[in-house]
Amino acid sequence: MAIWLKINGEKHQVDAQPDTPLLWAIRDHLEMTGTKFGCGIASCGACTVHLNGQAVRSCVLPISVIGDQEITTIEGLSSREGKAIQAAWDELAVVQCGYCQSGQIMSATALLETNASPNDADIDAALSGNICRCSTYTRIRAAVKHASQTISVKEV
Repeated sequence: MAIWLKINGEKHQVDAQPDTPLLWAIRDHLEMTGTKFGCGIASCGACTVHLNGQAVRSCVLPISVIGDQEITTIEGLSSREGKAIQAAWDELAVVQCGYCQSGQIMSATALLETNASPNDADIDAALSGNICRCSTYTRIRAAVKHASQTISVKEV
């Protein structure tokens, strides 16, 4: 069955069953492999993408419920907040193994897009569903704060 999805600003036709999880449409049908499979039950956050700006778990979201909503993957992350998060990740050497990082970055970006100055509790709450096997949580939190400060400096 042909289903149209708007991903990273472009319309894509996916020939898949309506109950196919968005993750598999993105990875297998469209070959955008930045979004990762982790657990398949929305518990680890590796598959996080944005749906109309909200961080969602793509491994449990059937493509039939998406309709015309805008999907953003790590490949299409281009907001000011997303760029600041990615730069902070590099500057602070957050990544260790890297497997969870696209999900972490997507969740952190969604946070900064709604809360320009998050405190530790805000960051922990927003990223609580993202598991890092290497336990880089301290660096992740520092990078979110750094990105927030970078954005606020540019706004002045």
